[in-house]
Amino acid sequence: MNIHDFRKPERTVQDIFINRWSPRAMSGEEVDEATLKTLFEAARWAPSSNNNQPWRFIYARRNTPYWDTIFGLMNEGNQIWAKNAAVLIVVISKTTFDSGKPARTHSYDTGAAWVSLALQGTLLNLVVHGMQGFDYDRAKQELGVPDDYQVEAMIAIGHHGKKENLPDDLQEREFPSPRKSISEIALEGMFKISGGA
Repeated sequence: MNIHDFRKPERTVQDIFINRWSPRAMSGEEVDEATLKTLFEAARWAPSSNNNQPWRFIYARRNTPYWDTIFGLMNEGNQIWAKNAAVLIVVISKTTFDSGKPARTHSYDTGAAWVSLALQGTLLNLVVHGMQGFDYDRAKQELGVPDDYQVEAMIAIGHHGKKENLPDDLQEREFPSPRKSISEIALEGMFKISGGA
């Protein structure tokens, strides 16, 4: 697959930004602990407000006692393909600073850590797929997430698999998605709808 058949950058950027996408086809092969820790190392260096570092990653590697708990949080549509992941992660963020003061940018900062992890995964030729299709309330309860933390998302990580092993409807979606134009996302001076009055 040639990524540039699907994605056409408007300006010159490093390939890593174009090459990162979210496939679903994974092989089921395990990701070793050292590689997983490398992903967390990348996330560790993400920027955050007042260096609060609010992100936390609750993870389970396949064939471990924790796998079924985290896998069971996902909706059926995600379980169909994520069953072949090597690692499942629930991403949470601390909503306060250590002082107890609210940390307004906790989700924003945790998003920065997520993209750092995702880009490192791309550099290691791994599938790193973020999702929201799971039970947030059950995740908070079953994973023992304290009240001053918020459940943000889930991530499935694995080695690339064959698209043909996915159900037909998912095979049709297994390609890098395009992006909105710069003019739609970068608004000088004030909010305005692109192309509108």
